[in-house]
Amino acid sequence: MSKFDGELTQREQELLKIRRDSDTKATELVKMERMLQQTKSLLDKKSQSGTESLGYQENMVEDLEEKVRSSRRHRRNSLHHTQMLESQMKTVKGELVGKLDHLQELRNVLRRSQQKAEERTAAMEKLAAGLR
Repeated sequence: MSKFDGELTQREQELLKIRRDSDTKATELVKMERMLQQTKSLLDKKSQSGTESLGYQENMVEDLEEKVRSSRRHRRNSLHHTQMLESQMKTVKGELVGKLDHLQELRNVLRRSQQKAEERTAAMEKLAAGLR
């Protein structure tokens, strides 16, 4: 019987060891499940923030593309406006040249008229002096 008692004790010890190992493994399994849940939660948060960040980046890209289009439109409009102003400036310059030529002609006519008036005044003074 002592042989059976020894065997039983040995089997009980093995059973106790298996139970301890089983408890240890169960505890480790619970810890691993918690870590898995935490990791999954972090991945979900990261994926959500990544999606939000991607949406923000897409909005920023769209805004920049709109600014580029707007800048191009503004540049075209400015170029057109500049060309119109240059054309008007050439027209005004031509008109000014024409008016300047006309004013010079009038000045020459005025000088000649003044010269003739001075000559007539001198002639009248001679006549007046001769009549005295």
